[in-house]
Amino acid sequence: MTNDDAPVRFDTKIGVLLRTDLAGWQRLNVTAFLVSGLGTVRPEVIGEPYADADDTPYLPMFRQPVLVFEGGKELLTGAHERAVARALPCSVFTADLFATGNDRDNRAAVRAVSRGQLDLVGLAVYGPRNAVDKVFKGAHMHG
Repeated sequence: MTNDDAPVRFDTKIGVLLRTDLAGWQRLNVTAFLVSGLGTVRPEVIGEPYADADDTPYLPMFRQPVLVFEGGKELLTGAHERAVARALPCSVFTADLFATGNDRDNRAAVRAVSRGQLDLVGLAVYGPRNAVDKVFKGAHMHG
């Protein structure tokens, strides 16, 4: 096996934690929203653009997997506290955002609530593998 054939092991992790009581469509929607800003603040997570055999261009995607976990409300609250305490880049999705319809109202809904009172339904975290593992301690892979 040459170096080009060696498996790639990333020293960072992109993790999403979803609350277990979300409906299927909510899980998908929340996950998409949570990871959408990561590449704008951490451009190193974005790979190269894609192209098919006919040279049709496609957008680049994350260079590494996004691992999706689930847990209860208390686990999500604790994970959020740990992510903030470790100063890891994170995004939040609160239950209030299901009632808004645009970015301005989304930001206003989060801004209106203190950190400890956020009704979190989702959290995305990026950072060193070990740190993200500690943040999501107790969560299990989404299944």
